[in-house]
Amino acid sequence: MRGYYEDKDELLARLRKVEGQVRGLQRMIERDEYCIDILTQITAASNAMKKVAVALLDDHIRNCIVDARSGEQPDLVAEATAAIERLVKS
Repeated sequence: MRGYYEDKDELLARLRKVEGQVRGLQRMIERDEYCIDILTQITAASNAMKKVAVALLDDHIRNCIVDARSGEQPDLVAEATAAIERLVKS
């Protein structure tokens, strides 16, 4: 069982919200809406995706890394650190 299992419904709800935001962005562009308004909505969708990523990282750290045997922890910590680095760069 994955660490995010208990939060799965919440994560799916957040992703559905992002999906709706992206569809809204498509409509905004189709209707030639004001660029700044579109950029504002892109920022909101991007931030929502980052919240999903942070929630998954939190679950990973709490469930996978903490519960791992000590011999596996260095690899799991490096893996989580790399994921955080990718998230920060985006």
